Amino acid sequence: MFTGIIEELGQVAGVESCADSARLSIRGPLVTADAQLGASIAVNGVCLTVTSVDGGTFTADVMAETLARTSLASAVAGASVNLERAVATSGRLGGHIVQGHVDGTGTVVDRVRGERWELVRIAVPARLGRYVAEKGSIAIDGVSLTVAGLEDVDDGSTVITVSLIPETLVRTTLGQRAPGDLVNLEVDVLAKYLERLTSTMVGAR
Repeated sequence: MFTGIIEELGQVAGVESCADSARLSIRGPLVTADAQLGASIAVNGVCLTVTSVDGGTFTADVMAETLARTSLASAVAGASVNLERAVATSGRLGGHIVQGHVDGTGTVVDRVRGERWELVRIAVPARLGRYVAEKGSIAIDGVSLTVAGLEDVDDGSTVITVSLIPETLVRTTLGQRAPGDLVNLEVDVLAKYLERLTSTMVGAR
């Protein structure tokens, strides 16, 4: 379990492509400081299991399902990534409940720069748009953010707006994302459970 508060801006040290999977090497001195084999670290919002640690670099295997649903399929050596260790039970829930189970990808539409902040608009696929609410929470590349605004468009998708403060712009990959870039999305798990529960109740009548 994660909170969407990024601890470190890491870097992809290497990518080993396999037939139906990939092995990533990620450089992150902070998150590897106490990492053990089997530990969970979120990479751009994707919960990965540590398979080895060498100094400040850890490796993790990425399965076909994850490659199909997330932007990790296009990871290249040298790319920056957001890193967060699993939250300790004694820690603070600074963002919101984030599982590290990415639901799909969205596309950056545009950015509007302010004096010290930015508004970023992101197109969310139609199948995920119903889980997003204004002033609700969403994880974008693993960053816990509040939906500042949303609009439904003709193709069935939803365009959301998030506000990025200077801290987020400097300490996460969202400061580097350009229009057309893919970002990982994880919608609020409570919304998904509520939909499942209510649909089951209706079907049982």
